[in-house]
Amino acid sequence: MRLRRDAVGVRCVRCAASAIHLAMGAAITETVGPLARLDVCELSARGPLAAFLRRSARSAALSEYFADAAPGSTRDGVRNEDMQRLTYPDASFDLVTHTEVLEHVPDEARAFAELFRVLRPGGLMLFTVPLHGGFATVERARLESGTIRHLLEPVHHLDPLRHDGILAFRDYGLDILDRLSSAGFVDARTLVPQRRAPWLGELPVILARKPSGNTA
Repeated sequence: MRLRRDAVGVRCVRCAASAIHLAMGAAITETVGPLARLDVCELSARGPLAAFLRRSARSAALSEYFADAAPGSTRDGVRNEDMQRLTYPDASFDLVTHTEVLEHVPDEARAFAELFRVLRPGGLMLFTVPLHGGFATVERARLESGTIRHLLEPVHHLDPLRHDGILAFRDYGLDILDRLSSAGFVDARTLVPQRRAPWLGELPVILARKPSGNTA
């Protein structure tokens, strides 16, 4: 079923998963395999992907981001986590997943450092961001001394928790793989799941791994 002409607007009629969630599910199945012995962190708490991880993994830490709540606190039973300052202990997870989040995070370097920190040695991160098709990431805005400075015309993406949408700080290019490598991840690459519906197209999922010998 197609609600809009984008990857979010395409929905599975059985589970209501978007094309992005279907691609993530396929990438997890093909790359990670069974999750029953794995501890997983997903940076959302609703939707078919979160439900799949909750059902399949040994444990699934699910969260949303509420700007006006303290990290680690709960709101209506949902944990609040800021990707730039996660409250989970070091080396907590075998797998970290997130979809269409990183482009909205002001400090990418801090986010990468936190995601790296909470992964166990050898742990995987699978995620999606909108890729504009070129190599170089385009910076759209910066947070400077608590104030947003716009470098380009502001763009807000749809967000179910925010009626006005959420600001995109950057439009990612394929150099995101180099950025992941610079942050300490290895094997950074894009995946196009083999098992996908014809109407999904080539929707890439990004994979990165924490080195097996790294205990930090």
